[in-house]
Amino acid sequence: MSYELAIFDMDGTILDTLTDLHECTNRALTACKLPERTYDEVRRFVGNGIRVLIERAVPENCEQVVIDKVFKKFNKIYKKHCADFTKPYEGIVDLLSTLRQKGIKTAVVSNKTDYAVQDLCVKYFDGLFDCAVGVREGLEKKPSPEPINLVLDTLGIDKSKAVYIGDSEVDIATAANSGMECLTVLWGFRTREELLAAGATMLVNNVEDLIQFF
Repeated sequence: MSYELAIFDMDGTILDTLTDLHECTNRALTACKLPERTYDEVRRFVGNGIRVLIERAVPENCEQVVIDKVFKKFNKIYKKHCADFTKPYEGIVDLLSTLRQKGIKTAVVSNKTDYAVQDLCVKYFDGLFDCAVGVREGLEKKPSPEPINLVLDTLGIDKSKAVYIGDSEVDIATAANSGMECLTVLWGFRTREELLAAGATMLVNNVEDLIQFF
């Protein structure tokens, strides 16, 4: 397939953000006198945005006022500490440079808060993306096709010439809802078994293998 646009998920696909998400989640929980979560629990909680992460992280049947308090605390902490341990996966920066040299446009669509998406793109991938979209007011989050369609419209590229690249069941559903092909990477936050169960059809073992699709 000859793609003109590669749209990437962020967490678990181009950036290893799990340590910061885990640390900040537990800081917020501790600040609200709630029990902490393990690294593996947070791994399973991420993918649907920060709000859902917090809803899953608090104890079962938590009152809404408590969830709101933890969510507010998390946002305050994460805004300052979203890049303490975060780093690009090995080979990703070179991959993006290669794609752009081939004339292929690149974009990010993430369920991470938009301020974090923009900050992290500048910090780690400055000049390597034509468009970046995070969770923002008035725009539905993944797996809705809305953020994908925003990128397609902004860059003027038909979905038949684009591919979505992610690491979770949310990304697989996003691509399906957008009528696009999906490349599912195995170095992210889900296991092969979880991804196959979610309907993944094109699995990618490593960054070197990913370039073969372009």
